[in-house]
Amino acid sequence: MSDYRDLRISVIGAGMGGLATALAFAKKGFRHVTVYETASNLGFVGAGIQLAPNLARILDRWGCWETISAEATNIKSSSIREGSTDRELAHVLMPDIAEKYGYPHSTGHRASLAGGLYEACQRESERITFRFSTSLVSVDSWGAPGHGDTTLFTVKPRHGEPEQVETDVLLAADGIKSVARTALLRALDISAEVEDTGQAAYRIMLTRSEMEHDPEMLALLDADCALRWIGEKRHIVAYPISNKTIYNLSTCQPDVNFAIAPGATYTTRGSKEQMLKVYGDFCPLVQRMLNLVPEGEVCEWKLRSHGPLASWTIGSVALVGDACHPTLPHLAQGATMAIEDGATLAECVARVPGGGADRAAIARALKVYELLRKDRTTMMVDLAAFSGRALHLGEGKAKEERDRQFAEAKEKGKPVPDKWASPEVQDMLYSYDCVKEAGDKFEELFAGLEKNQAAATATTNGVHA
Repeated sequence: MSDYRDLRISVIGAGMGGLATALAFAKKGFRHVTVYETASNLGFVGAGIQLAPNLARILDRWGCWETISAEATNIKSSSIREGSTDRELAHVLMPDIAEKYGYPHSTGHRASLAGGLYEACQRESERITFRFSTSLVSVDSWGAPGHGDTTLFTVKPRHGEPEQVETDVLLAADGIKSVARTALLRALDISAEVEDTGQAAYRIMLTRSEMEHDPEMLALLDADCALRWIGEKRHIVAYPISNKTIYNLSTCQPDVNFAIAPGATYTTRGSKEQMLKVYGDFCPLVQRMLNLVPEGEVCEWKLRSHGPLASWTIGSVALVGDACHPTLPHLAQGATMAIEDGATLAECVARVPGGGADRAAIARALKVYELLRKDRTTMMVDLAAFSGRALHLGEGKAKEERDRQFAEAKEKGKPVPDKWASPEVQDMLYSYDCVKEAGDKFEELFAGLEKNQAAATATTNGVHA
C-alpha cells in the first residue's frame, strides 16, 4: 500500500481558495504540495470581508483563526435601511451567534485573511512550495481513461520557457477566468461561458481620521453592526474592520462602465462624479461618506458568473472556488465556499483507498468532493442571487410585500428578505462543518461511485450487473 502523504499535489492560484487548499493538504500530512501563482508576490490588497462561523471553524483547526480574529469586529446586529431616507426597515439582533455556533460572525480585512492563510502556509514550508510569476498554460493529460493515463500540465515562468509538469493531483483555484475550467469543459465537450451579471461594485475604505469629525459616521464605525442601505437596483453594505480603524463600504449597482466594453478587464478606474450620481438619491449620511473618497481613487469591479457546471473534475484534476462556482456577494460566502472546497478536498484525497496508488481511486475521491460540495454551493449561489433581487426591488407590490416582511423581521427569529441576515439561512450556513461532513459521508459516496463504475463496465462488456 502506498502512503497518501507522498502524492504530488499541484495547486493553481494563490488566492483564498488556493492558499486554503495548500494549507489543508499540508495539515493532513501531505509532503509535496506546490502552488503556482501568476503574480510575483502576494502583496495583499482588497477591502473588507465577512468571516462567518463556518469559516472560523476551519481556520481554527488550521491554527490561524486567533491571529485573524484579533483585529476583526464581532458583528452583533444587522440594520437594513432605505437608501433614500436612512429609515430602518429591519434591525436583526445577532448577539448569540458565538454561543450557538462556537464562533462569532466577524468582519475583517481581506488582507488579514489572505495574509493569515499565507503565513500558515509558510509555517509548513517543508511541505508547501510556492512558485510565483508562473502561469498555467494548459492541461495536457488528465489522468483518466480517454484523457491520458498521467496528469500533465504546462506552466510558464514570466521570464522563462514553458515547462511540462507531472503530478498526481491537480487542483485549479485560478478564479473566474480559470484556464483549467476552460480546458476541462473543452475536454468534456461542454459549453459554459462566463456570464455578465449586469452588476458592478465599488469597494471603499474610509479611515477613522476621515470620519471622526462627523458624529453620525463615528457612531457607525464604533458600532458592532453591519448595515445595508438599499434602493432600486442598488445597495451598499457597510461595516467596521481592522479594530474599528476602517469603515468598509461595498456597493452593488448596474454595470454601466463595463457594459460599454464587455471584453475589458474586470476592474477599472472609476469616476467619483459617476459614483456620486449612481447614489445621488441616497440619504445625506451616505452622500457624506462617498464624498470622502479621494478623486482618482475610485475603483469599480465587474461582477461575473457562469451557470452551474456539469462536472468539476476529470480524472485527477478538480476545480476549486470561483473556478467552478462564482457567486454574487450578497450572501457573503464566496471566499468561505472556496476555503471549504480546499478543506473538503484534503479530507477526500487523504481517505483514498490504497493511499493513492490507484489513479481510478483518486478520480473517484475527487468526484466525492464534487458530490459533497456541488449541491450546497449551487444552493448558496442561487440564494445570493435571490437576495440581490429582493434588495433591488423598485416601487410596486413586490417591494411593499418585501418591506412588510422586513417590518415583521424586527421580531426575533422571523425570516428576513435579506437572506444574509435571515435566521434560518444563518443556521444553515453557520452550523455547517465541511470537514465533518466529508468524514461522515466519504466511504458511502466512494462506494457508490465504485459500484456505479463496476455496473457501467459490466454493461459495456455485455454483462448484466
